[in-house]
Amino acid sequence: MNHLTDLKKRLIDEVEVQKDELIELCSSLIKIPSENPPGNSTEISQFITDYLARFDLKTDWYESNIKMFNLVSSIGNDSGKHLIYCGHTDVVPAGDRFKWDFDPFSGEVRDGWLLGRGASDMKAGLGGLIFVFSLLKKLDIDLPGKLTLAIVPDEETGGEYGVPWLLENGIIQGDGCLIAEPSSPLNPTIGQKGSYWFELEVYGEPGHGSLSPIAGNNAITDALAAIEKIRKLWDIEISIPEEVQPLIEASKRYMREVEKDREKFQPVLERVTVNIGTIHGGTKSNVIPESCKVQIDCRLPFGITRDEVSTFLHKELDGLGIRYEIRPFGFRSDANYTDAEDPVCKAIVDNISFVTGKESYGVQQWASSDARHFRDHQIPVLQYGPAYLPSIHGYNEKVRVEDIVRCAKVYIAAVVDFLNSDS
Repeated sequence: MNHLTDLKKRLIDEVEVQKDELIELCSSLIKIPSENPPGNSTEISQFITDYLARFDLKTDWYESNIKMFNLVSSIGNDSGKHLIYCGHTDVVPAGDRFKWDFDPFSGEVRDGWLLGRGASDMKAGLGGLIFVFSLLKKLDIDLPGKLTLAIVPDEETGGEYGVPWLLENGIIQGDGCLIAEPSSPLNPTIGQKGSYWFELEVYGEPGHGSLSPIAGNNAITDALAAIEKIRKLWDIEISIPEEVQPLIEASKRYMREVEKDREKFQPVLERVTVNIGTIHGGTKSNVIPESCKVQIDCRLPFGITRDEVSTFLHKELDGLGIRYEIRPFGFRSDANYTDAEDPVCKAIVDNISFVTGKESYGVQQWASSDARHFRDHQIPVLQYGPAYLPSIHGYNEKVRVEDIVRCAKVYIAAVVDFLNSDS
């Protein structure tokens, strides 16, 4: 057994010994409402800064938008490799409190579960990163490189004031990154589908409803015809590039063997999904509507780009002879991934197996996240975090305490392997 293995075992043991402090930290994060919208991260940012200060860790604040603060702290030195651990402080709104079985901001631990909004997405993962970062400083571990903790305020709305803002302003950079987003216990996500959200507005001509369909031009019925054309995106046969086929096959295996209830969803890995999310049109029932707006969420597999989707849409809609406009918004990206053999992927995957004694492999995410921004800046990245996946963004969000502890053990062991790797 070499000295790095001995060091990893020692650090994993320390996480186990101090796991109560880890869970208390995660609970404290949940107790601070940081819903986005509105996106005010002042209180939680101050709490994190004060926690890190207990270990003589300095935190730099960057206000990217009003009351939205990015936090950056580093340990180690500049002579070796640089690893980024990243997490977001914002959570989706709790919604109707009466539909929860418990206070969404209680942070209560009950029967082995940590409860509350953000428990799975992603305050347990964020707490794990903060705890590990602090523990390395507390134990005075001599790192042969640099570890940076980057905490962002604006992920849940797909906003521009978190990770992309830090990267575009050159505030963070590194050789690899882990985002503690929710994942399966043994299967980090090393790739994700692309995303193309857009609003379609169809224009008509107003008139008296009693004369329709002879008079005027009904924007709603034209929009319905347009929707049928848009839904044809699902039917496009896409050739998946050879280099990502192993990732697709691994992801299908995951859906068959791990999240077995998702086996029926395997086709989404290779097709453009189309969700008609909202539709608004007209003024009242007896007026021919002059406008109809439809918001649509499309997720793009490998083998097709946003430009190609846009070309398809215009061709189909132009053929209808309607007046319309397409306005992209929100998440926008092409499918992207990090090679499974990249050192940051191997550091996490290998240490999941090291901690659990079970096989681990990376899979594709069928949604989108901040990972795409790191890849846009040529920083290899993957996602791994504690979660009870069915509860994410819903009522009664929760996460198993044992999953929080396991992930923290993986995080701290992965730092050792990554910073000591040759490539």
